[in-house]
This record gives sequence, C-alpha cells and structure tokens, in this order.
Amino acid sequence: MPATLYQFPTSPLCAALRQILHYKGVEFEAVEVDYLERKELLLAAGGLLEPTLALPDGETVSGSEGIALRLDELYPEPTILPPELRGIHIALARYIDHDLEDALCRLALPDELACLRRLGAEHEAFFRLIRERKFGPGFCDRMAHEHPANLARAGVLLAPFEEALAGKAFILGRIGLCDFALYGQLHYLAISGQLKIPDQFPNLRAFYGRVDRISSTLDDLGA
Repeated sequence: MPATLYQFPTSPLCAALRQILHYKGVEFEAVEVDYLERKELLLAAGGLLEPTLALPDGETVSGSEGIALRLDELYPEPTILPPELRGIHIALARYIDHDLEDALCRLALPDELACLRRLGAEHEAFFRLIRERKFGPGFCDRMAHEHPANLARAGVLLAPFEEALAGKAFILGRIGLCDFALYGQLHYLAISGQLKIPDQFPNLRAFYGRVDRISSTLDDLGA
C-alpha cells in the first residue's frame, strides 16, 4: 500500500517532498488538494496550509520538515541527514524555506497566477484573495510591476548557493535535506513550464536538473 502525499498546486514544499520520497524509494501517490474545496480552512489558516503525508500504517504527518524528518526515521537509507552534517542541513533548509522562499515567491507570483488561471478563474481569484489578505491589497499586481527589484533580490540570495555549488554536485558535497529544500524553492522558477533560473547561475541550473532527474534515474534502475 503506497503512502499518500496531499499537496497543493505550485507548492515548493510539496515539490521537495516528492523528490525526497523518490530518493528514498518510497512508493506514494500524490493527491492534489483543491484550494476551493478547502476555502474555509485556508482562510482560517491565513491562506497557508502545509503538506500532509499519510503513511501506509495509518500514521499522518504534517509540515514539510516534520515529514522529511519522519521519513528519515522510517526509511534511514539513503539518508537525507548525514550524521556529521545533520544540524547544518536542518538550519540551511529552514533558511531556504523562509528567506529564500519569500524572495522566489514574489518573483514567481505572475507565473503562479497564470498557472492557477489555467485551472479556472475561481482558482486565480481565490489565490489572489488569500495572498492579499496576508500581504495587503494590490499585492499580486504589485509583484508584476516590481519584477526587476524582485529579480535583483532573488539574485543576491541565490548567489551564495551558486558559489557553494562550484565544482560540487550538492551544497555540502553529499546530497541531503537542504538540497531538497533548495530544489523545492527553485521549482517556483519552473512553474511556467520553462526553467527561469537566471543564466548567470549555471551551477544552480545544473543542480536543479540533477535533483529533478532523481525520479527518472530510479525508474531507469528499476527502483
């Protein structure tokens, strides 16, 4: 019986968790949670709901970090938390999912709206509502006008990761939690179907492709 990942459209946290599940060889199905079907809950939660994983034994875990840590307990090999680097992986993942997330979310918002628009006008309208309840009226339209500034801010935050990946496949040399967190946030820049990581960051573009291929590599190996 497979695990079930309840995910939200365009969520970078869900993108990261899918690759962790693939990396660990955990059989799972991803179930899209419709924003409109959870309208009341989303509004009560300030517009944000966390991913939830239902495990085959009936256990349910919520929140991206909680899910990742629990998966590493239940399926320790291959690990995403090498013992000698456990603390730094967790600290970096938290930074990525907070500071970097805020910058990339703002940068990718026009593409995110376009993606939701394809699901229907009500999806886009409700997403605008929950974003503007959090960030203020006009936030979504303002992000389109502020694209150059958002691109510059994202570039400043991405530059250290570009440097860290020089000559290395993964941030700390060995794949782990912070790599999946970074992949998930970079997924914002692929929402449109076109990878929009700036050309000035070739190491990050290669890194994204490397982590993105994990599932297909496992399929090729018969995992």
